[in-house]
Amino acid sequence: MGLFEKIFSREKKEKLDQGLEKTKSSLLGKIGKALAGKSSIDEGFLDDLEEILVTSDVGIETTLKIIERIENRVQRDKYLTESELNTMLREEIADLLPDQDDTLSRDFHLPNGTKPYVIMVVGVNGVGKTTTIGKLAHQFKAKGHKVVLGAADTFRAAAVEQLKIWGQRTGVEVVEKGMNADPASVAFEAVKAACEKEADVCIIDTAGRLHNKVNLMNELSKIKRVMQKVVPGAPHEVLLVLDASTGQNAFEQARQFTAATEVNALALTKLDGTAKGGVVIGVSEQFKTPVRYIGVGEGMEDLQVFNKYEFIDSLFSN
Repeated sequence: MGLFEKIFSREKKEKLDQGLEKTKSSLLGKIGKALAGKSSIDEGFLDDLEEILVTSDVGIETTLKIIERIENRVQRDKYLTESELNTMLREEIADLLPDQDDTLSRDFHLPNGTKPYVIMVVGVNGVGKTTTIGKLAHQFKAKGHKVVLGAADTFRAAAVEQLKIWGQRTGVEVVEKGMNADPASVAFEAVKAACEKEADVCIIDTAGRLHNKVNLMNELSKIKRVMQKVVPGAPHEVLLVLDASTGQNAFEQARQFTAATEVNALALTKLDGTAKGGVVIGVSEQFKTPVRYIGVGEGMEDLQVFNKYEFIDSLFSN
């Protein structure tokens, strides 16, 4: 059985298909139109394909790598049909994307022996950061994990209140000290509470300011240091949340945050409302950082653990 022939959860796959419909319709429609009337994949088509991928927000660097791989395979294997091109695109894109942790790529599982598993969530305001944390809390709890949240985005009163609402909605504890409290102090208390309550996972919200990278770097570094006083090695995951609908802006945000802190996981939100889903491929490949979660709807169940084969299958299935 091939990688793209795995049997996925039908309900999850249907939701993923729906969430990617705008991107898929745009991408496949343009590729089909570019291939119409052609008896071979020639240089003209590859130029068209390059433009299609770039305008789908795959990104220039990643697009050029895909085109180069396809050129090599066309020369070697003489692919001619749209179906064969579709298969080729799937395989080459999957090969470009970073490999996934086998444990974490399953539905909201946590690594054995790491307790609490500490996730520090970063990202600019407005990308759905706090909502993603709330949905993560819900999904982890649904899997039987005990969760503690830390409201360390203390520069916006709305962020603290929003996280408290998510805590009430999901039935998980939120450690907070209100607006203008020291973010590192909140993170310290949250991780401490997670240890005392034997929680499985502790998720820390952080401020989303990007106007001064030096201040951001110092702040995130301080949060890390104080958490490590409680749990050596924390945070185990630095999750950058990006809004897929912003397209190229997501690349710039990823560039800023990966320079400011050691991001080792990505979450892409709002995929259901955009035709720019190609950004998932480009950002992950360009920054060599695996996508961990994707948002494909408004509901709490609509945050999915990312599987690159599922994603690519939904994107290129006719």
